[in-house]
Amino acid sequence: MIPRARHVVAAALSSALLILPALTGIANAAPATAPASKVYAIPMARTAVDVKRVADYWKPDRLKKADSYSPATPGAQASPTASPTSAGAAAGPSGTTASAAAAAKRTAADSAAPTLPRKGTAAKTMGKVFFRFGDKEYWCSASAVTASNRSVVATAGHCAYDPRQTKAAEYWIFVPNPGANGETPDGIYVGAALSMHEDWSGKGDYDFDYAFVTVHRGFVWVAKDGGYVMEDVGRLQDNVGGQGLELNKKPGTYTVAAWGYPAGAQPDGSRPFDGKKLMLCQEGATRWTVAPSLDLQKGVQLMGCDFSPGASGGPWLIGYDKNRRLGSLNGVNSLTWNRDAKGWYDAVSSPYFDTTAGEVYRRAASQNTPPNVT
Repeated sequence: MIPRARHVVAAALSSALLILPALTGIANAAPATAPASKVYAIPMARTAVDVKRVADYWKPDRLKKADSYSPATPGAQASPTASPTSAGAAAGPSGTTASAAAAAKRTAADSAAPTLPRKGTAAKTMGKVFFRFGDKEYWCSASAVTASNRSVVATAGHCAYDPRQTKAAEYWIFVPNPGANGETPDGIYVGAALSMHEDWSGKGDYDFDYAFVTVHRGFVWVAKDGGYVMEDVGRLQDNVGGQGLELNKKPGTYTVAAWGYPAGAQPDGSRPFDGKKLMLCQEGATRWTVAPSLDLQKGVQLMGCDFSPGASGGPWLIGYDKNRRLGSLNGVNSLTWNRDAKGWYDAVSSPYFDTTAGEVYRRAASQNTPPNVT
């Protein structure tokens, strides 16, 4: 368990967008549903040939050193003009006028129950995503989410798409329950399609720094004749289970447990985490927060959490059952905060998971993938 960090004051320091050189080219983004929808889907690896190309990139020798790659690191910003301890922390997002009954109805419609794997009494949903932008590899945290297609991963938007490059990540894979030396005991799952909100892809609005990625059937590498061959292991949810989904929960009315694989430096340069262990920020209360310079107007902040880069995309879970290792997804690690301007981060925040997040999730859950990729 991660120690609770220091005291709460006003200054905030965020981390989220990959600092990369600008590249030209527009991603092939298309509206996912009707023209009024703001959900966009971008193909990643469509065919078995595409999957094989991505798989070949992540052979065991590369996976063994994957933890040495850079955790997806956002750049630091100055203290926000509106402090998280000011009005923005206490009030809800502007324009929230729905009645409690209507909000409850939306929540019921958008919720999904957690699911155990087909074998076993405990889930193994959490892991890492590995990907590349340009000629450099990165990684983030992520989790499997229950879905009708049994093939959805939740992570941060900046762990799948860089709006400053207008470019989706390449060679994107999810490895649940990864070993410290590149082991993939529960398979490797290649990204098939990325679902996100257009305000993340279009302008990097941190109110929408989340992504749901539909993945192909998993595989493991098997040694054969001096090389490796892919062996199919089935669908993600069948193998590891899926976290539930809970939307439209008002901050301050619940507690949440945040998970991830932190690895990056703290503000004082220290590195208390190595990125090889799944870490838990002890369950805590939530509140609204804002960061105007990042267009974050309806963020949710968890205090007392000293996660550093690498934890990006890790799940926020309500009602976590430590025996079944399941809860309900209510956010993802997006920004880290140094509110007291001292040596360590002391809070983490997520975009507010409302009905819009549910639309993105349903888009990912509706995608079909080939029955076999090996």
